[in-house]
Amino acid sequence: MSLTMSAPVRRKSFVANNPSVLIFLSLLALFTVTATVLGEGFGLGIISTSFIKTLGKTLCLCLIAIAMDLVWGYCGILSLGHFAFFGLGGYMIGMWLMYERTKGIVLDSLANAPLPPTPLEVRDGIGSQIFGVVGGSDIPWVWGFADSLTLQLLMVVLVPGLLALVFGWLAFRSRVTGVYLSILTQAMTLALSLYLFQNDSGLRGNNGLSGLQNLPGAAGDVPQSVLSVWFLWASALALGLGYLLAAFVVSGKFGSVVRGIRDDEARVRFLGYDVEGYKLFIFTLTAIIAAIAGALYYPQAGIINPAEVAPIASIYLAVWVAIGGRGRLYGAVIGAAFVSLMSSWFTGGGAPDIDLGVYVVQWTDWWLVLLGLSFVLVTLFAPKGIGGLVDLMVRNRNVSDRHGADFGPDQGSKREEEQP
Repeated sequence: MSLTMSAPVRRKSFVANNPSVLIFLSLLALFTVTATVLGEGFGLGIISTSFIKTLGKTLCLCLIAIAMDLVWGYCGILSLGHFAFFGLGGYMIGMWLMYERTKGIVLDSLANAPLPPTPLEVRDGIGSQIFGVVGGSDIPWVWGFADSLTLQLLMVVLVPGLLALVFGWLAFRSRVTGVYLSILTQAMTLALSLYLFQNDSGLRGNNGLSGLQNLPGAAGDVPQSVLSVWFLWASALALGLGYLLAAFVVSGKFGSVVRGIRDDEARVRFLGYDVEGYKLFIFTLTAIIAAIAGALYYPQAGIINPAEVAPIASIYLAVWVAIGGRGRLYGAVIGAAFVSLMSSWFTGGGAPDIDLGVYVVQWTDWWLVLLGLSFVLVTLFAPKGIGGLVDLMVRNRNVSDRHGADFGPDQGSKREEEQP
């Protein structure tokens, strides 16, 4: 009697199971180096500083698109409120940027005073400069940590994260799903937007926060051409890490459970999994990712106001992911980048107006119509989005010579003739 021992099963590495991660990171690195070399800050000056900022902001929008794809495309939660977390991240870092910039202005104005200014005088001066536009002079309590970069960076994570945690816990424990959950997230966003529009919110109401493009301590010494490249690097790093984190989350057993919740939540719950816990984790994690993206976006935009948190922005976000192809991380990136760059081209005067004789088509007015039409066309003729077209091209190239019926239900499964 002989005993045979089977060879140990070797598990593939994370990169081997997710080849798109290495491809994406390589393309992102190549893009960042190319933009740096062609930019005005450190390179040849072929690309203007304003366009470098556009590219940096586009990378931030790609990051929030990944968050949206993770919560919607993989977990099946159509959140219409993730741009609220994006805006909160911008407000948190914007408070420090505006406070420190204003502090420098106040100190310069008091430098020639007969006596050195007291901390109270400096604080009163800062309050008058920031809140005089809304008829106030006192610094609200929400600005209590605005003089500390470390604490405000912590607020970028904590404030949106806690809001998502509390909202998600209340919603998921009540078994709210489908369109009702989408309406709740939209209501949360609308409530936050209406609150921020009030002058007594402590965040300057409709005026928002401005002058965010001036980095304290470097505004006079470092030109915008260099600052724009710095933020481009930071945005690219955040996007790369965010993509890597999202790919890790959706891989393995955890990712299978998340996709199972998307496809059949009741069955996953019947199997004994804590569905609410999984959904709460994904919802909170993606809110934090969205907030980090906003914290990098608005210093490049230079201003943030409550209109950025309006519900329509979250609807646009869902459109980007749908156009790119939800359920594919690179599809979300493609969709966000495509829409962002096309929006800049059409609304920034890059696209020439079309004179029809009786009417002149001005793309600044018709861009949203074109975006809506694109969404309808993608839904009808390419429901898997641009990312699905990429999948189709790769699949056709790899299996064009295969024959026979599918052995399994998935499109990439083995064929009958290939079985041992």
